[in-house]
Amino acid sequence: MVEIKTPQQIAKMREAGLVVAAIHAATREAAVPGATTRDLDEVARKVLAEHGATSNFLGYGGFPATICTSVNDVVVHGIPDGETVLRDGDIISIDCGAIIDGWHGDAAYTAFVGSGHSAELVELSRVTEESMWAGVAAVAKGNRLIDISKAIEGYIRRQPRPSTGKYGIVEEYGGHGIGSQMHMDPHLLNYVDRKRGRGPKLVPGFCIAIEPMVNLGTHKTHVLDDEWTVKTNDGGWSSHWEHSVALTEEGPLVLTAVDGGRAKLAELGVTAAPDPAAGA
Repeated sequence: MVEIKTPQQIAKMREAGLVVAAIHAATREAAVPGATTRDLDEVARKVLAEHGATSNFLGYGGFPATICTSVNDVVVHGIPDGETVLRDGDIISIDCGAIIDGWHGDAAYTAFVGSGHSAELVELSRVTEESMWAGVAAVAKGNRLIDISKAIEGYIRRQPRPSTGKYGIVEEYGGHGIGSQMHMDPHLLNYVDRKRGRGPKLVPGFCIAIEPMVNLGTHKTHVLDDEWTVKTNDGGWSSHWEHSVALTEEGPLVLTAVDGGRAKLAELGVTAAPDPAAGA
């Protein structure tokens, strides 16, 4: 069952999404050489407290932190700790969420630590982020879930190949419905699997977290003994980007983007929905 939200519920999700955006801004500033991943988690906790929000990551399935910190060849679900020190040249994907009055926001981004990153790593992050926006642009009335998957995969496959020979689109993890819970139906693949059918029709009130994960090399991954941390099988570095998106009568609203997605969607020829947080 797909949970369809009212405009009032979407407005509350927008509040949660703006808290997530604030966490992103604060952790991005703190992700410098010498910082530990636990330092970043503490930054996120402070932002949540300042906004009167709670974490939807902490305690989820036993997860011990408020954010996921995935460094270099860690794809997703990296656990913050005091031993993992960020170094110049690292990349880190930070995934986090927030709850306001029972409604959830969830988003992720990839950051570059220090300087001296190769053009290939910069391109990896760009391709992953742009594929996410291609998926966001496909959130339109009358489309089906598969149209989001098709847009994400299609964008990635059209890019020039890296020196590893290919971009690996992670298959075991993907996007998800979001609303009164962080993870809800439907599950969103970042590639097309015709055997799964076309998926539900996109209608106003439909909310989805779109989150491609792309590796430099194989798509194959494994989970470490901590039962959370996901790494690439071949040691290739990975990028992860995510936004929570609501479909309204007026079009898509990117709940976790500061401007509601207006600027980026305009580049793609899509008009973002009016922002209920505007002027608040």
